Amino acid sequence: MPRPVRRIAFLRSVEIRRADPYIQRCVRDLSRIGVESCLFHTHGTADDADFPGARRRLDAAVTPAELAREVEEWGADAAVSLSLPCENALRDATVKELLDARGIPTVMSPLPTTLALYDKWETKRLLVRAGLDTPRGFKADSDLLAGRGVAVPAYADALRASAAAIGGPLLSKPLWDSTSMGIRALPDAAALDAYLADPPEVSAVIEECVAGALCSVDIVGEPGAYQVLPVCWTGTAGTEPVFTFADLRWCGPRPGAVADFAPVAAKLTALCEELQVRGSVNVDMIYTGSRYVILEINPRIGGATTLSCAASGTNTFTALADMARGVYDPAPVRRKGWAIEFLSPERLPESVRAELTARLNLVTAHELVIDDTSHGDIVVFTLAEGDERQTVKQLEELHRATGWPRQEILDKTRALLTP
Repeated sequence: MPRPVRRIAFLRSVEIRRADPYIQRCVRDLSRIGVESCLFHTHGTADDADFPGARRRLDAAVTPAELAREVEEWGADAAVSLSLPCENALRDATVKELLDARGIPTVMSPLPTTLALYDKWETKRLLVRAGLDTPRGFKADSDLLAGRGVAVPAYADALRASAAAIGGPLLSKPLWDSTSMGIRALPDAAALDAYLADPPEVSAVIEECVAGALCSVDIVGEPGAYQVLPVCWTGTAGTEPVFTFADLRWCGPRPGAVADFAPVAAKLTALCEELQVRGSVNVDMIYTGSRYVILEINPRIGGATTLSCAASGTNTFTALADMARGVYDPAPVRRKGWAIEFLSPERLPESVRAELTARLNLVTAHELVIDDTSHGDIVVFTLAEGDERQTVKQLEELHRATGWPRQEILDKTRALLTP
């Protein structure tokens, strides 16, 4: 029998607007069946259009104990984590420990799982054990490199030898960061020497640079019931890190890649079972040849969640709320056409937004704010297979009339839909 859940607390760090329009649909559906929702958020602003339920803005420095107390005092019967990036997911996993102990079940992966997946080196070890491809690499301990603590004179030379065994170019990735922050390119031995002579303050994973197509996939569910959403294509992997939203991001027909992903999906699902994942995880990958090379598994919803929901006709936020209510019953997920996302550096004028809505199946167009900085508007739209040329025509006409979207975006969309 489903648990009697009448109040669900949603925990959030970044702007809730990035969950548009799926969080609004989820909250409205809950309201129709008599379930109240409250957003406990530490960043951004929110009004009824962003979250049509109760809202509490908390200080960004709120502790897990304080957040748990706020949720309990509101009278939540259950809670759901919607936070990102990973440091905020770790906060929510800690809150889960506190709320679960108070009889308020929280949809979030267990704390040990979240800690392991937040740590890139631990994640790499889990991937290898699960039989999944991951870039060859090694851990670089910042304390040993900087001479803090025990003295290990040969440590830098040991890392040089490890790097020589892999070959170049290499990338250094902070052990505890996410969203491509802090990545450094190490193209040759001289760059590695400079890195070792002046190491960063934090430990890192140093790994081979794999070239190919960047992609990601969200896995949603709980032990015994997982949904693997469609693979989203997010850019090109190279020797230099790029802004997460810099390129056209899309989900659409790619039969060979889908077939190649099937055994990878099975292994990832088995790993989720082993780790007792509950909620959502986001897997970053590179597709090269016929291989998927797993870069990391983020213990949280992903930056492409809206895109994968749009492509599959699913709602990750509804799935999480169903888990909170004890009624989660996932159906098989199938891609339902194309979904395309791009960042427009300029804010969309209302006249252009209205024209875009009239011409395309617009999913969302909202401001992207990261660390209180606006990056323009994120635009997501969908189309059915067979409508590619008509969609390109509509975008070309819109560009001629308004200058929007930019020529670069128009060219990339045309090349994708009408190669």
